This record gives sequence, C-alpha cells and structure tokens, in this order.
Amino acid sequence: MKAEDIEAFFKTLQDNICRAIEEEDGTGIFKEDVWEHHSGGGGRTRLIQNGSVIEKGGVNFSSVRGEVHPRLRAQMNLNDTDDFQFRATGVSLVMHPFNPHVPIVHMNVRYFELSNGTCWFGGGIDLTPHYVDEEDAKLFHKHLKTACDIHHSEFYPNFKTWADEYFYIPHRNETRGIGGIFFDYLKPDETGNGQNLSKNQLFEFVKEIGESFAPVYTSFMKRHRNETYTEEQKQWQYLRRGRYVEFNLVWDRGTKFGLETNGRTESILMSLPPQANWEYNFEPKENSPEAETLAWLRKGVEWIS
Repeated sequence: MKAEDIEAFFKTLQDNICRAIEEEDGTGIFKEDVWEHHSGGGGRTRLIQNGSVIEKGGVNFSSVRGEVHPRLRAQMNLNDTDDFQFRATGVSLVMHPFNPHVPIVHMNVRYFELSNGTCWFGGGIDLTPHYVDEEDAKLFHKHLKTACDIHHSEFYPNFKTWADEYFYIPHRNETRGIGGIFFDYLKPDETGNGQNLSKNQLFEFVKEIGESFAPVYTSFMKRHRNETYTEEQKQWQYLRRGRYVEFNLVWDRGTKFGLETNGRTESILMSLPPQANWEYNFEPKENSPEAETLAWLRKGVEWIS
C-alpha cells in the first residue's frame, strides 16, 4: 500500500461526500479552490454556502510534503541533525446548517509518513447538536460502533473515550457535543493504538470511517431540515456556534498546528461558522430544552445500551 493509493482514495472520498451533500441539500453547490503548499504539494478546498440546508460547509482534500517542522520534530523526539522529509494527505470537513435542529458535524481522516519509513493514520467523526436529540445521538454512535467493530472490537470503546477527552472545552467544563470517535498515531504492526494491525488493515479501517460519514449525516439533514424553529432557538444556535469557535481556536491541535506552521489559513479556518454569538454569563431557563442540552454535554455518556 503506497501513499499514492491512499491519496487517490481521499480524492475519491472528497468527491463522493460533496456529491452526497449536494444531493440532499438540493440547491447548494460546492465551489472548488485549488491551492499549492509552500513546501510542496497542495490541495482542493470545496465550500458550499447558502444552500437549502447547509449555511456553510467545507470539504478539504490535501496532500502536502516537505521538511519536518521543528515543532513536529520535538513532538516526535526526532534528531535535529536528521534530514527527515514528510508526506501528509487527508480529507477534513465541517458542516454548519441553517436549521438549529440539524447538527454541526466534523470529520477528518488522514495519513502521515516520514522518509525514515515511519507512518500512521488518524482521524475521527464527532457530532455537535445545537439541541441534543437522544434518538440521533444513539443512531450516530451505533453507526460508528458498527463501522469500528468490522475492524477491531476495541476500536469503538477506545476511540469513543478518546473523543470524549479530546472534544472537550476545559474552560467551559463541557464537551463540544455528543462526541463520536477520535484516533491518532495508528501505526501498523505495533501493539497499542493500532492493535497490531497491518498497514493495509488500518487503511481499510480509515476507509470505513470516511465512507460512513455521508449516509448518517445526510439522514440527519433529511430528518430535520423542515422542522420549524423560533428566533429564540436561532439565537441559541449562534451561542452554540460560539462554543464551537472557542474549541477550534483555543484547543484544537490541528488548527493550532496548521496556523503555527504557516499552513493555508483559509482552508484551516474553513471550519468556522458564518455567524456566531457570545452573550455575557448566559444562563438558560431551568428545565428548558437549552438547559437539557447543556446537561448532556459531559464526558462518559453511554449512548449505546
């Protein structure tokens, strides 16, 4: 399994996801922006705006290469004197809908390799509802568990816990949403995160996760797109988007790493919503749907009984 084969799959995955979102949205069309990276390679950023369901969404494909950045060298304990080159490719996406009853969603799948032969996979999917719908949450987690279980029985419980820990806003003491799965540094033929699977087996898992996105998210678009909502619910959506912005700009490793290493700013910040609000010391009414949603935003919720 070569990097070129993985890159080709990610390109096809981007195509298929964009096609599925356009079909369910009905009117929104992705616009493509092709770009080059300063160190080598580049990508395709595709943005959909002001559709029937999606207010703003992006699906990015990238394949970049070059010298290993000093920050990554330190993180991986690499010798400064070694002339390491890297190659990284993947797909990342975020969808921000108009309707507060349609959830925000994020997904990314990626592959990274060094010139010394070290390689790994990473990625995940998580759901951020403005209003937590228990049926949606259970369906979402069951869908991810099914995809994980095809490849290893320990993937879902391990990666679900990892997502709860990762998609967490410490300064708010709340999770970003209802979680999902998150994994990183899945290396072939090693115990630990990769569960002693081969590179081909790990790639098949990553493919499964990438291809699992469109069916489950378009089902949420279809189910909630025509639900009515009030101006009060719209304002709550803007506040929840504000939390999303806080996490992405303050805590998300990928966003911070991209900006600190002179990545492509527009593609990195594609994940931000078109509008978000902050209200000083906002407290939802007791027993309101907003208060019920906040009560769900905690680590360790078991959505699958």
